[in-house]
Amino acid sequence: MSPTLMILAAVYGVAAGVLLPRPVHRLSVEPDHDRRTDCPRGHPLTGPAHGWLGTARCRPCGAAYGPGTATTAAVTALVCAALAAATGPRPELAAWLLMAPVAVLLAAVDLRVRRLPDALTAALAALAAAGLGAAALLGGAAGSWRRAVLGGLLLGGCYLLLYVAHPNGIGLGDAKLAVGLGTALGWYGWHTLLVGAAAGIGLGALRGCWLLLAGRRREAMPLGPYLIAGALCGLLPAAAAAA
Repeated sequence: MSPTLMILAAVYGVAAGVLLPRPVHRLSVEPDHDRRTDCPRGHPLTGPAHGWLGTARCRPCGAAYGPGTATTAAVTALVCAALAAATGPRPELAAWLLMAPVAVLLAAVDLRVRRLPDALTAALAALAAAGLGAAALLGGAAGSWRRAVLGGLLLGGCYLLLYVAHPNGIGLGDAKLAVGLGTALGWYGWHTLLVGAAAGIGLGALRGCWLLLAGRRREAMPLGPYLIAGALCGLLPAAAAAA
């Protein structure tokens, strides 16, 4: 464990997390709606990258929107620091750090509107495949790129079958999310894939049980954040063991 590497990863996480509230606001729309282009009071969102980058506060009216900047920065920093502590200075850490802000963004959007945008699930899968592919070409990597790709296809296929069998329980977006998560988990082995997938389902089941006990059985539950948290539970010990 390198304290310097953890600090650098945390600083990166803060910088990335500060930029997340605006994309969360823009992407938190119903499936039949386009992305938001204005603040809650109707003022157009302007700034770099066609309004995607910038603070989550409207300049004309001062209205804040999206999740709290401190929350997204703290969560992203914590995830990045944990990944750096577990992985160490191995090439695959770059892939984890690229994926982390996208995963936090996906979880935040799913918590708000119960959906996982295709653009984000595709980006997560692409970052996993490309990032780990580059890591495999470098010396010192601790995983297998071929197994990672197979893991993504396997986990995504399993969730797709679950969606077909029970569409009210598993969303199609969850199956798309599973491709990126399975790719990351498969990098370290089939056992890691199994642990991460089981942890995600287990966390989601615990949340579902709590809703039942609280008399809120009809409340829609986003599964994405639990799948992401479960994948992290599988990834961190596997990365530490590989060290």
